Amino acid sequence: MKKKILVVFGTRPEAIKFAPLINGLREQNDFEVIICITSQHKEMLQQVLYFFEIKVDYDLDLMMPNQDLATLTSAVLSNLSQVFKECRPDLVLVQGDTTTAFAASLAAFYEKIPVAHLEAGLRSHQMYSPFPEEINRKLIASMSSLHFAPTIQAAQHLQQEGITDKVVITGNTVVDALLMGLKILDQSGVTAQMHFPFLDMSKRIILVTGHRRESFGSGFEHICEALRILALRYPDAQILYPVHLNPNVQEPVHRLLGGIGNVHLIQPVSYEKMLLLLQCCYLVLTDSGGVQEEAPSLGKPVVVMRDVTERTEGISAGTALLAGTSTERIVHYVTELMDNSTNYQQMSRSINPYGDGNSSKKIVQIIKDYFEHASS
Repeated sequence: MKKKILVVFGTRPEAIKFAPLINGLREQNDFEVIICITSQHKEMLQQVLYFFEIKVDYDLDLMMPNQDLATLTSAVLSNLSQVFKECRPDLVLVQGDTTTAFAASLAAFYEKIPVAHLEAGLRSHQMYSPFPEEINRKLIASMSSLHFAPTIQAAQHLQQEGITDKVVITGNTVVDALLMGLKILDQSGVTAQMHFPFLDMSKRIILVTGHRRESFGSGFEHICEALRILALRYPDAQILYPVHLNPNVQEPVHRLLGGIGNVHLIQPVSYEKMLLLLQCCYLVLTDSGGVQEEAPSLGKPVVVMRDVTERTEGISAGTALLAGTSTERIVHYVTELMDNSTNYQQMSRSINPYGDGNSSKKIVQIIKDYFEHASS
């Protein structure tokens, strides 16, 4: 009899990182793969589902305007309990550190269903940074039976917390998804110029993503000031910033950067378009965890605009620089990369510490072995 694997996610990053693994599991005759989404990020999630052709079995459709964490957590918990009773999975797969992942793990724990945690072991060691992700991922680890750690350091974090059983270093499936997505785009013939005709591809493009809540207020003011200085310092460069729809991001970004000729403030872009931008950009400024993992596979240096990052492997490997939200440090690091070709090439050629595109294959085999050992 096939083992039922219930994959639960609710945000775009989760869907991206799950896509290659879902494909890998569905290629096996051993499993029945059931997809449940909470639609924590509804519109952005749907774009990824369409791009990777992921068929959904359960859509809890829990997204509500101005939803707080307590409301979302309780909604995921109560709704998933019903899903579990209906489909009776043998294993629940969660990814990362979202509220969906935490609540799904808790719901599975209540039903005594084992949990497999994709991207386990990331830690900043600061309770409120990132918030609420740092506590979410620690709680998920305490309820999981399988821990897929992307790096050696992530596995060491789990060991330091007393979690040593069934911890496996797999790499990060985000690299698998990147390569899979680029193949889809290559076959379609779609280019960045088609979607962004206002960009001059002969000029250097600085791609910016920034939306983290711990930077709301003065943090974003400092980031925007750095971008203003860089735009004026490098008038031939183009700064492209897909601006998150949160008013805490929109207001300072448009107030401080609106009207600068070589700064393009655009609506948030789909995963497909983000891949195209990563391909054609010169470097990336970001506070996104996923982008820190993706950009090195394309040889793009990353300046991290967060005071703390749980992805320190990129810093150690030389693929990323940690600037925080300091105007001075952001300007300094970008200037070094714009003016010093040796520094740029050194970062560009650094090996991505987050994997080689084979993480999903490893995880599929680990899950197969898990069930075989459980039945023996």
